Amino acid sequence: QVQLVESGGGLVQAGGSLRLSCAATGPTFSSYTMGWFRQAPEREREFVAAVSLRGSSTHYTDSVKGRFTISRDNAKNMVYLQMNALKPEDTAVYYCAASDGPISDSVADFGSWGPGTQVTVSS
Repeated sequence: QVQLVESGGGLVQAGGSLRLSCAATGPTFSSYTMGWFRQAPEREREFVAAVSLRGSSTHYTDSVKGRFTISRDNAKNMVYLQMNALKPEDTAVYYCAASDGPISDSVADFGSWGPGTQVTVSS
């Protein structure tokens, strides 16, 4: 099973940018679909973005389309989330996740999770 650790979170003003990184350890990182999810206080965990095994396909939730970009580097066992034009409603703990299935936006399809990194966007 792959182990995941996120980094890059922090405090940023509305309109600013952050780049989240997720480092993966374990066998065959390139065999996993990778995703980013987020959870705000008192809300359920929600899908943000996912990328296919080789990075050729991506999928985003509507609220981040055009602002966020997910990418991966299989040679480095890394997945990234570039977040631009951040809004206060993007404030949440962001989680990196791995799935051994196809691209999905369902929490239940992702079996490995990192501990999360806090992103706070001030107005």
